[in-house]
Amino acid sequence: MMFGKSTYWMSMGQYNKQSLLGVTLFAVVATLIWIARPLEVGEHYGLWSLLPAMVTITICFITRNVLLALMLGIFTGGLVIGQLNIIKVFLIPSLGSEKYAQILLVYLWALGGLLGLWNKNGGARHFAETMAAKFVSSRISAKVFAWFLGIVFHQGGTISTVLTGTTVRPVADNHGVGHEELAYIVDSTASPIATLIPFNVWPIYIAGLITIQPLAGLVTSEADAVALFFKAIPYNFYGWIAVAMTLLFAFDKLPLFNTPMQKVVDRINTSGELDAPGAEPMLSPELTSAELAEGYVPSIVDFLAPILTLMGFCILPWLLGGSPLVFEGFGMAVVVALILSVVRGMALSEAFNAIVTGIKGVTIGAIVLGLAVTLAAVSEKLGTSIYVIDATIGWLQAFPFILPSLLLAICMVVAFSIGSSWGTYAVVFPIALPLALALSPDPTFMLLSFGAIVGGSVFGDQCSPISDTTILSALACGSDLMDHVNTQLPLAMIAASLSAVLYLLISMTLF
Repeated sequence: MMFGKSTYWMSMGQYNKQSLLGVTLFAVVATLIWIARPLEVGEHYGLWSLLPAMVTITICFITRNVLLALMLGIFTGGLVIGQLNIIKVFLIPSLGSEKYAQILLVYLWALGGLLGLWNKNGGARHFAETMAAKFVSSRISAKVFAWFLGIVFHQGGTISTVLTGTTVRPVADNHGVGHEELAYIVDSTASPIATLIPFNVWPIYIAGLITIQPLAGLVTSEADAVALFFKAIPYNFYGWIAVAMTLLFAFDKLPLFNTPMQKVVDRINTSGELDAPGAEPMLSPELTSAELAEGYVPSIVDFLAPILTLMGFCILPWLLGGSPLVFEGFGMAVVVALILSVVRGMALSEAFNAIVTGIKGVTIGAIVLGLAVTLAAVSEKLGTSIYVIDATIGWLQAFPFILPSLLLAICMVVAFSIGSSWGTYAVVFPIALPLALALSPDPTFMLLSFGAIVGGSVFGDQCSPISDTTILSALACGSDLMDHVNTQLPLAMIAASLSAVLYLLISMTLF
């Protein structure tokens, strides 16, 4: 026992020494930045303009902690401009802006509240279970059903993975679908489909990043930015190819060659084992049991009424030539879900408690949003986009057609390293879009660059072992995490490679 305690304190001491070393190193670097920072600047701070973004990316590589990386990136921006009061200079202007208030309204209150109500009234799970009973009768139909639910639950990565995975897994298990297979289908129709059917918070978040630095003649308002997102959907090649490949896989029509996924299929066909030998499946009781209100009988209408309300506010104005009413759609979806739950027998106090519980569940996401928007404001303050344009315009003017493919590759690497597509957007969007506009006024070139950023970031988020969607896909589907990563990554790389080729070929026709 004494030996165990001694070992524990030795390991804690080693951990504390590493932490102290890290803090000391950052303090020294921060002091050097403060001393060496430029005192006279023009439109940008030169190479210093890149420092906050580079610090953020580097810290993400080292620590895998997006929150820490974003905070240190913002603090670095304060050092460069000689302002240590980053709360006054950066945080309050960004977090107190109308743009961020809109993001909080949708992401934190509306989305969280809707999820909380669905957890209490069981609407989403009841819908899925009812559909499964009618349409699933074989191994292939179970996989296709999982793909279909990934399309239906298109609100975002973590939401899709939890709702789809926990609902389909019992059905898929009964029909011999390997856990790695199911995790791939769930993961590859989570974030990718959220960018293709964007009646969710993704356009709002990205619009907030874009409108911090208005693009002359192209984006001057929130509505313009949301419209740009919708126009770029056909150019999100990775999203389309990933979702299409997953559907082919569900129908057993995707050539797997000698990839790790082929070995999974061979195992299923020979032994029927749902997991590989030695696998350590991730299981979570919290994700497999709904917290239904006592005495409440779930109905399909509990799911369909809020979803149809949301999609109605988003789709109808868009079809009529206007902008999707995303804010209003989310707000009314929560109102409809609340009223319906109370009318069907849930106590009003319990319904409101469900909303509050749901809001608590997405608080961390709201914090990430706030810091990401703030980092984009830091880049704008330092003139990062102007500097990147000045520094790269020369050689990119000689080979401008490589930009979309290059942006795809950069976003893939960054998002894979930090496990976050939204964190990648915060760093890349404010820099890349002004650069694309400077290289070519052709709207198609801008849309290609936009789609490459969206798709490349989604690839990294989908495939990274430290991404929440990757982890939750394995967790909800009962798969070993690294088995899921190793079987999914080669297939996603094929989709990304095909996307890069398409970007290059189309871009070359524009110059």
